[in-house]
Amino acid sequence: MTELELKYGCNPNQKPARIYMENGELPIQVLNGKPGYINFMDALNSWQLVKALRKATGLPAAASFKHVSPAGAALGTPLTETQQKIYFANGLDISPIACAYIKARGCDRLSSYGDWAALSDVCDAPTARFLALEVSDGVIAPGYTDEALEILKTKRKGGYNVVQIDPAYEPAPIERRNIYGITFEQGYNAFEIHEGLLENIVTENKELPDAAKKDLLLALLTLKYTQSNSVCYVKDGQTIGVGAGQQSRIHCTRLAGNKADTWMLRQHPKVLALPFRPGIRRPNRDNAIDVYISDEYEDVLADGAWQEIFTCRPEPLQPEEKKAWIATLSGVSVGSDAFFPFGDNVERARKSGVQYIAQPGGSIRDDAVIEACNKYGIVMAFTGMRLFHH
Repeated sequence: MTELELKYGCNPNQKPARIYMENGELPIQVLNGKPGYINFMDALNSWQLVKALRKATGLPAAASFKHVSPAGAALGTPLTETQQKIYFANGLDISPIACAYIKARGCDRLSSYGDWAALSDVCDAPTARFLALEVSDGVIAPGYTDEALEILKTKRKGGYNVVQIDPAYEPAPIERRNIYGITFEQGYNAFEIHEGLLENIVTENKELPDAAKKDLLLALLTLKYTQSNSVCYVKDGQTIGVGAGQQSRIHCTRLAGNKADTWMLRQHPKVLALPFRPGIRRPNRDNAIDVYISDEYEDVLADGAWQEIFTCRPEPLQPEEKKAWIATLSGVSVGSDAFFPFGDNVERARKSGVQYIAQPGGSIRDDAVIEACNKYGIVMAFTGMRLFHH
């Protein structure tokens, strides 16, 4: 198949729409559903990310994409008991590739609502069963077991989008796109991200553990396929905060840091003990947790809306409790797709437990950024490579 006609483009008025190859066959097969224009943009961007993560780390990898940027990405390492609970995976049969997707979606479950899932490995039944429980638009993987495909075909009244991609496919060395009728052309970004990029440590503290190296690789690879400007926080093989598409670096750092804080607060004992009514749908539970963690909860209590979600009124999580709990977060790694222009990025990052940073370097204020890292004993490596993606 050299082309696939689509219902419409980014919006219903944008017709006709299709995906096609100028030479050769499309490297994808639609096994179920009718993916749209944005679905395929998410599918092909997310596939590049998980394929690169698999190559760089040797571990199964998964991503949860929304609007051509990852809401989360993760490696297929085992889930802790707490993670199983906060990601609504307790009691499930879990495989390594299922772990990767559960953690990728767990980075920012609110943003992952209606996501596109990407898997580096063949989708198995445990992964399909978890996907079947979540609100998701589709999935791309190099293959599917028969059982997994049958499970996915029952999702969304049989309309769930399932795409298989040839894992051996390599894109042409030159890529083109049209904007306003004008063709842009550039070389495909085949730059390989590996541990050697982390050798230029410019701070006084030069102790970079292997686990942190793996987390920084995950951050940098995630940034390579995130709409710029972007900053990514990672801990224990999963992204915990992605700040994408902001016009200033500090807003990226704040946005990603706030998401990392929310990720941490979801593990607070009060959150784990929330008295949900039986049968509450997963998205409603996610929304309720987000409101409970936020500063809006007292207003919701006053309106009595809690009665629809909880069996009794939960005691609020006080500001001092939030601050104290977030302060226990440590060992976090941060990547930035371009240099930090000011030390304020370091100041914000360290409030969310950041101890390791990888960024290109090259700012006229590099000395001030390094000084900010030295102030807190943070390890920072200059990679020398910008990772803009548009």
